Amino acid sequence: MIKIALADDHAILRKGVAEILSKFENMSVIIEAGHGVELLSKMEAAPELPDVCILDINMPEMNGYDTALEIKKRWPAIRMLALSMYDTELNVIKMLRNGANGYVLKDSDPEELRFAISEVHRHGFYHSELVTGRMLHILHDSENRMNAEMNDREKQFLEYCCTELTYKEIADKMFLSPRTIDGYREALFKKLNVTTRTGLAIYAIKAGIVSFK
Repeated sequence: MIKIALADDHAILRKGVAEILSKFENMSVIIEAGHGVELLSKMEAAPELPDVCILDINMPEMNGYDTALEIKKRWPAIRMLALSMYDTELNVIKMLRNGANGYVLKDSDPEELRFAISEVHRHGFYHSELVTGRMLHILHDSENRMNAEMNDREKQFLEYCCTELTYKEIADKMFLSPRTIDGYREALFKKLNVTTRTGLAIYAIKAGIVSFK
């Protein structure tokens, strides 16, 4: 049985998700909360901790980013899944860097949510269209080799890819031209076999090039 904690400030949606999950025979929602502060308080007082926390991003009191970061600090073994309406790369990257193990959109089919929870619980990560599954063989088979092939500037660029900076702002930070930054990006796309900034960020996080805040 996968024990789940669910945090979302929209009560109707939260109750709906909890009801959906209750219909899956191997899942049980043991904690519900309207925001991060409430979730952390309930987890501190709970007789048993959840295996997976499902977090909305936009919540009062404490948003999903800060909640994920705090859970990762207090209970590093707990897996986390972001459930959000936001599908931009920066939202995905920020949640992943703060400790989330996967990212699912709120308009996804319930079966995708069930699968995502199972994957996060079983394997530690859920790879979706937002969080590209093409990283799997790289992350599991080639991390040390790929790290060794990267120079310091490429690693610095990957660190900045895990922030909210635009590519132009990254160029300014690195005292390089936007064209040079484009060259770094395209070279790393080819080297890591990815096609998005999210893919670069996932590699950087999983390979230990960047760490949790």
